[in-house]
Amino acid sequence: MAKKDSIKNIISKTRSTFTLTDLLVAIGILGISIVVVLIVSNPAKKIAQADNNARKNDVTTILNAIHLYAQNHNGNLPENMPAKGASAELVEGTGGADICADISPKYIAEIPTDPSLHTSAVSDCSIKTYNTGYLVSVDSNSRIIVSAPGVEAVNGITPAISVTR
Repeated sequence: MAKKDSIKNIISKTRSTFTLTDLLVAIGILGISIVVVLIVSNPAKKIAQADNNARKNDVTTILNAIHLYAQNHNGNLPENMPAKGASAELVEGTGGADICADISPKYIAEIPTDPSLHTSAVSDCSIKTYNTGYLVSVDSNSRIIVSAPGVEAVNGITPAISVTR
């Protein structure tokens, strides 16, 4: 029986509980791990890439709507498109390419806006203050160009986002 008692004594002496120091070390290691993961994943870069992808989709969607309008109107562009060689912001008002009523809702449900504006897409063309943040141009060969001037830099490179047809 003495042998059993000595084993119990050894087991009970080797058991220990977590001390405050052990807990603080574990929390410190966890904190450092989280910081490393955040640095490696670079959320700002991912957000900029997502915004730029949205811009690519938006300019393509706008260009497709203008192209559909021209197809249904014997090749004529919407009335307020900029002149050949000129560029205009896709906005309501003088100096802008106010083509909202021409292309929405028949050719596009709503006109998308640049993610940096933090506004919803334009679904009501009677609103007199809409701004999409996108540019519309017609080059000297009568090709339509829709571009996104608010592109965000990713890894120090600012890509050009425009679509021509």
